[in-house]
Amino acid sequence: MTVAIDRATGKRRGDRAPRPGLGQRLKNGYQKYWYAYAMIAPVVVVLGVIVGYPLVRGLYLTLTDANSLNSARTIGVNHIAATYKFIGLDNYKDILFGPTAYDRFWSHFLWTVFWTAACVFLHYTIGLGLALMLNQKLRGRTFYRLLLVLPWAVPTFVTVFSWRIMLADSGVLNQILHSLHLPQPQWLEDTFWQRFAAIMVNTWCGVPFMMLSLLGGLQSIDSSLYEAAEMDGASAWQQFRHVTLPGLRSVSSTVVLLGIIWTFNQFAIIFLLFGPTGAPDAQILVTWAYFLGFGQQPRDFAQSAAYGVLLLSLLAVFTSFYFRWLKRNDQLAF
Repeated sequence: MTVAIDRATGKRRGDRAPRPGLGQRLKNGYQKYWYAYAMIAPVVVVLGVIVGYPLVRGLYLTLTDANSLNSARTIGVNHIAATYKFIGLDNYKDILFGPTAYDRFWSHFLWTVFWTAACVFLHYTIGLGLALMLNQKLRGRTFYRLLLVLPWAVPTFVTVFSWRIMLADSGVLNQILHSLHLPQPQWLEDTFWQRFAAIMVNTWCGVPFMMLSLLGGLQSIDSSLYEAAEMDGASAWQQFRHVTLPGLRSVSSTVVLLGIIWTFNQFAIIFLLFGPTGAPDAQILVTWAYFLGFGQQPRDFAQSAAYGVLLLSLLAVFTSFYFRWLKRNDQLAF
């Protein structure tokens, strides 16, 4: 076997140059991409201040017994230093396995899961039905689109306060039910009807986004697929099952994931509908965490932060499994 050697350098031809060290690679990368780094630097700094620091601070607080009585505070001209202690994972143990774990965490967790599943299911099914309707050639289709988008365009607090007025004991809904000689639920007092009202209001607010997203997906499906299916004698249901749903796969997977994350963390609707201390059995995890940190005395900053970390962990684990499930289904489909 003959090996060619470069006479000038004494090295064999074809040999790879030694890989530079980490410092040299960083220097070379900076010299080559300094403009890109300069452009993203402000975003990194802002995200670090707005997201990074609170997240690290919250993680630290979960390992302490911090509350409003032992945290640093200023009263007038007097500054009182913090006296809380490091307690490790005791907050997580108390939340998940403590004597009041079911009442304080697991009951709210189960309700949050049901609330998320029910709302996202209603968002998707109603949104898909409306999108299919608006995708047809209808007279006044633009007007219907604008009308159905209004619940999403109106600010959330205006929508929720309007619903709260209508759901009051003497509100318009109970007046209509009374005129029809039907029972008049205590929408804002009874636990079952509180939860029903929360799902109803969130569905009203969330359907327009799902409808618009799915409508865009429907319009991107090639019409020739429907023509071919019709020529093959496929019924309307078969066209929906074998053409529409597969064509919406990528859009559906994205909007469902977004819907789950947003609904799981939907703070505004529960908070505005029932207030910071009302409807304790209708509070989802994120509003319950707010109650622990800001709605009671003494305010429990440590456990409130621990709830936030648990929420983040649950969503991270769910998202990971969700993407794996989608990837596996895509591989099976092909």
